[in-house]
Parts: sequence; structure tokens; C-alpha cells
Amino acid sequence: MAKITASVYTSHVPAIGAALDLGKTHEPYWQPVFEGYEYGKQWMKDNKPDVIFLVYNDHATAFSLEMIPTFAIGTAAEFQPADEGWGPRPVPVVKGHPDLASHIAQSVIQQDFDLTIVNKMDVDHGLTVPLSLMCGELDPVKDAWPCPVIPFAVNVVQYPVPSGQRCFNLGQAIRKAVESYDEDLNVHIWGTGGMSHQLQGARAGLINKEFDNMFLDKLIEDPVAAAAIPHIDYVREAGSEGIELVMWLIARGAMSDVNNGKVTGKAPKLMKRFYHVPASNTAVGHAILENQ
Repeated sequence: MAKITASVYTSHVPAIGAALDLGKTHEPYWQPVFEGYEYGKQWMKDNKPDVIFLVYNDHATAFSLEMIPTFAIGTAAEFQPADEGWGPRPVPVVKGHPDLASHIAQSVIQQDFDLTIVNKMDVDHGLTVPLSLMCGELDPVKDAWPCPVIPFAVNVVQYPVPSGQRCFNLGQAIRKAVESYDEDLNVHIWGTGGMSHQLQGARAGLINKEFDNMFLDKLIEDPVAAAAIPHIDYVREAGSEGIELVMWLIARGAMSDVNNGKVTGKAPKLMKRFYHVPASNTAVGHAILENQ
């Protein structure tokens, strides 16, 4: 059967993609950010999965305020990098895994979670920046991402948005779906977005180190408590865009120590934890957990 062996958590700041694409990674402002991912890049080489299930949010490229699903799974054979107004990022096309994606959709819907099936969409920085951070800079023509990727888009843009508890429960359903797939596959699940940031209004530029590190502590050590954080706390403490952190809870809920909403198994092994501020008015967080 297929199995989730690890989870990866990372911010997906668009300016990080620009720094990569424009050759700014060694500039003093950006160097600490990219140094924080050196371990992760080597870890990816040493622990290459067969498939990545990548949780992210779309930024008005595949969806818009006219129509935005709460949870959407990409079932296509490939996904083009999106043009977000200044041309697509110079990165490889993202190859999908239609068979596993369709199986997960079927299983998760039968577990009473409503998903939108997307057979064609472009993927923006929310998906490609995490891939670049963990897989390194790749030629868009000559190179390829190390494995197929299943995009899973979550609405954290247009209210109402899903709660952390709902996302945590969904992660458990995704793991059950993966484990019911017949083929032996090593699957990684990635939760992306965040950390604290606000892009508009009177609190534009907000960063809350204390909240971010509290969230990381709970995510790693007490995910049930992390899932119980109310929506208003994200908005108040982490800014209007801090709600993106609920996507990390999908990945954490999919780890093997969580069953029926409780931690009953052996805790995953923390392989990496990294936190840095600022990166384009955003806090950058990153962690890697391996199932034991």
C-alpha cells in the first residue's frame, strides 16, 4: 500500500521565488533565508518520495473571488506554472499523479469531506516556491521536479475559510485515503503558507514571533492543541494572512501518530526546524517531520 512517511512545512512567500529567479539568494538580506533550507534540500535528495501531496492556497490564478472552492484537488497529468502578472516563474512544469489523486478524491469524499475536482489549472507561487526551496533551482526545460506532485488548494482568501480543526481532521482522512491505495508508494505531504503576516490595512507588515513559535511548538509537540486554536486568534495574533497556517494542520493531521483526532501513536521525529524574520514583511517558518 501507499504510505505517508514524512511531512514538510514551509512558508511560500512570493518574494522568495523572485529572489531565486533573479539570482539574489546570496545577497545579505536573503542569505539567511536560503541557508535555512540547505538541510531540507539535502534531506530531499536523501529521502526522495514517489509523490508529494502539496497543500497550498491559490492567489487568484486558478480561482477568483467569483468562484473559489474550500478544498480543491488537482487530478491532471501536469500543471503549468502560472503567470501572476509578470510572466510564469522559470521552473519546470509540475507533473501530477492522476491515479493517486483520483483515488484520494474518491476516498476523502466518501469520508464526508467535500472536495472540488480540478482537471486543469495552473499553479502559482504558493506551490512552486516550496518546491524550489526544497528541491533547489532547476532549469525549466532541461530539468524536472524530483517526483509527481498532487496540488491541493485550500481557500484561505475569501471568507468563510475552514477552521484549523476541520483541516486537521481532513489530514487524517487524506492519510486513510493514501493508505488504501494499492500501489506501494512513498508519499510526502507538505503544508505551506504563513507564517504571521498582514498585507493591507492599519496592521500591514505585522509579524508576531511569539505566536509563530508557539504555533510551531504546538504543531510539533501537541497537534491536537494546535488544531483547537480558534480562527480569531490567527487573525488577531498572526494577521489577516496568518490564517494560512491552517494548511499546515492538514499535513500534521496526516502523520501516523494522530488517530481519531487524538495523538495515540509514536511522535514523529523532528528533522528540521527553522524560523526567520523578516522576508518581504513576512515571517518564514519551516519544519520537517518523519514518521517513526
